[in-house]
Amino acid sequence: MISIEGFKDTFEYIQMFGEGMVCTISLSVLTVIFGFVLSLLLAYMRMSKFLPFRVISTAYVEVFRATPLMVQLFIVYYVILADVSLPAFKLFGFIRFERFIPGVIALSLNSGAYLCEIIRSGIQSIDQGQTEAARSLGMSQIENMRYIILPQAIKNILPAIANEFVTIIKESSICWTIGVQEIMSAVYSVKGATFSIGEPLIVAACVYFCLTFPTSKIIEHFERKMSRGDKR
Repeated sequence: MISIEGFKDTFEYIQMFGEGMVCTISLSVLTVIFGFVLSLLLAYMRMSKFLPFRVISTAYVEVFRATPLMVQLFIVYYVILADVSLPAFKLFGFIRFERFIPGVIALSLNSGAYLCEIIRSGIQSIDQGQTEAARSLGMSQIENMRYIILPQAIKNILPAIANEFVTIIKESSICWTIGVQEIMSAVYSVKGATFSIGEPLIVAACVYFCLTFPTSKIIEHFERKMSRGDKR
């Protein structure tokens, strides 16, 4: 039963939710960086004329999109990194590095598969004539991709990338299962101390909302700013 007293007890542990928010933001930011870099590589491989590249990247994308994130997280933590001795220290004084890094790796591998398809569709939406024009000007394939194709593609797929970033913030909650001190970890710590689950869950939902809603609005602002030139 949710009560005022329950919220009072929960707010006595508000520092844990603050630490969880810092951990969630750190997880999300690193996942976006590494996932985006991985997705660029996968997108290039999927569009490559070299058949082994296409087969490997396609298999990767299909496997990671067709299996649950929790399974992927457990495989990374309990199987791939089981015999790896990661440095045992605490980031910001409370985030256990040896549990944090497997979470980042699993989230990045999963996000890279989804972002790959988003980026690939964005690149393929650009008129092929622009690539031919770049070649006629003597630009290399890398220069063409960097200066001509990618800027336009990213503008087209920015809403989808923003949605993926918001999804990452929410999906990072699964990392509490391996002991990462993020927001849901704070919920279960408070539950153990107060024997109440409803109030901590509501506080966690509010924290997630405060993270995702402003993020969506910021992305929408930049999207409108980037699309002004198209409306002229």
